[in-house]
Amino acid sequence: MARAGLDKDPHDIAEMFDGVAKGYDRTNSVMTLGFDRRWRDMTARVLDAGPGEKVLDLAAGTAVSTVEYARSGAWCVAADFSLEMLKGGAGRGVPRVAADAFHLPFADDAFDAVTVSFGLRNMYDTVAALREMRRVVRPGGRLVICEVSQPPLRPLRWLYRNTVLRALPLVTKPFSSNAEAYAYLAESMRDWHDQRTVAELISLAGWQDVEWLNLTFGVVALHRAVKG
Repeated sequence: MARAGLDKDPHDIAEMFDGVAKGYDRTNSVMTLGFDRRWRDMTARVLDAGPGEKVLDLAAGTAVSTVEYARSGAWCVAADFSLEMLKGGAGRGVPRVAADAFHLPFADDAFDAVTVSFGLRNMYDTVAALREMRRVVRPGGRLVICEVSQPPLRPLRWLYRNTVLRALPLVTKPFSSNAEAYAYLAESMRDWHDQRTVAELISLAGWQDVEWLNLTFGVVALHRAVKG
């Protein structure tokens, strides 16, 4: 398994997620102490999808989040490059598409909104991925990113990085089908950018009106932007 960093190999990442697809949703809930449900709910609120809108849920995994967004009446499609993760969502009743985040199989301006939950940090070229997302969203359309972040308070940041993330592989080991993958994920969480840096990358990709909201003391952050 490659070490976490900004030079992530897409094939390694796809293989890793294929390997953890079985039991992924359960392990994710254990890993986040159930906070994943609250983060999905808040993401859906910020996304604010409505009936008749088209929403792309990128890096959707088993489509748990896609189902949440579809309850608004919007037409929502789950896209992911891990076929095993997509297969895990076969019974969820939403469209599922195998897709490379850097070469999305959709026309320009096809969606009213695009969202990514906990997948942006696994894309080896963050700005290129964000530009491709912008391509498939109509002018005036929305971007919502839910991703791990860095707690702004120094004591909490130290505790998070040196205690929580170090314990993560041990906590998930009994529930995971691939313990090595969760060691990688913990490392990717430790190495990921802070809130302001992510906002700057989103702006660099051409999105406008970028803003963010900290969740759970800044362990997770929501970023929102608009295509001008």
